[in-house]
Amino acid sequence: MAIEEKRAWSMLVAAVGSYAVYLWVVLGRPAGVPLTRAPYVEVLLWTVGSSIVASIAAHIVIAAFSPREANVKDQRDREIHRFGEYVGQSFVVIGGVAGLVLAMAEADPFWIANAIFLAFVLSSVLGSAVKIISYRFGFHPW
Repeated sequence: MAIEEKRAWSMLVAAVGSYAVYLWVVLGRPAGVPLTRAPYVEVLLWTVGSSIVASIAAHIVIAAFSPREANVKDQRDREIHRFGEYVGQSFVVIGGVAGLVLAMAEADPFWIANAIFLAFVLSSVLGSAVKIISYRFGFHPW
């Protein structure tokens, strides 16, 4: 398995894991508390921060166990990385537009923050999935 594929797996696991923890904590609010009044800001910040730290730590561990491959990227690796990033970034744009629409509709800040956070998570998941699929089944850009 190429080191870049391992890194894509670590990003995928970090994104899915942190969002699952976030949903578990926010949806596990006390009974009778509306969802928009659930304490989400601190949990959101902690899960984003934890995901970043976990991803960095995973990249360090991956590089430590494959020191010869750590800084070696061929043309295929660069193209797969670029393609995955381009595909994943589409959800950042969708999340930005969703946040704008929700703000213009004067939605509760809970929904705006969660729409943008979900877009970031989906961007990471989709980008990582595209990279993994490209490594596993071949890279065939259009």
